[in-house]
Amino acid sequence: MTGRQHNGRRPALVFDLDGTLSDPFEGIWRSVNFALATVAADPVPREEFPRYIGPPIDHTFRALIPGIGEDGVHALVAAFRDRYGRLGYAENTLYDGVPEVLDALRGRSHPCGVCTAKRRDFAERILAMFTLDHRFDFVDGGDVGIAKTDQLAALLRTGAIGPDAVMIGDRASDVAAATANGLRAIGVTWGFGSREELEGAAPWDIVESPAALLGVVDRL
Repeated sequence: MTGRQHNGRRPALVFDLDGTLSDPFEGIWRSVNFALATVAADPVPREEFPRYIGPPIDHTFRALIPGIGEDGVHALVAAFRDRYGRLGYAENTLYDGVPEVLDALRGRSHPCGVCTAKRRDFAERILAMFTLDHRFDFVDGGDVGIAKTDQLAALLRTGAIGPDAVMIGDRASDVAAATANGLRAIGVTWGFGSREELEGAAPWDIVESPAALLGVVDRL
């Protein structure tokens, strides 16, 4: 985790990256299939892949190749990161309206940060590519074996966020990580989790567009 401690004036807003700030589909899908090809495994069809975006990448490979051992997972993750670090991260696309909403939220004195299962160096490169990096007070990245629940717990423990912070993400796992830490969560429907998935996790609210975040955050 890198960044500055929030000033406590307004609740900190903690954003997921993939499926919330940017659409990573193309780069992750191509990089996963690149890795699978190194072990002669069948590629994942494009239409079947959205459900695999969100959890840590080692979870994706375990789901795709049931029974695979730890050495196999580590080899696939290494192959994935090889392509992703060269090409995949740049295949992201930014969701419409995200920069404007971030500027408006910071104008309302909300500290903003990123908490993602993606490795921090990849996350920082993506944010810099979209010139979003200066809009965030911290970027917290994950890795193999690190749960988002633990990432949020560490942010609370170090004082990077307070107990009134709000997690914003597109998957039930984002909501569950926030709930496990006593935080509120806002689900977003423009990413990879359906409204039904989000409703099942019982977030504080659900929004349909980046612009709609402003009205919801004003009620915090």
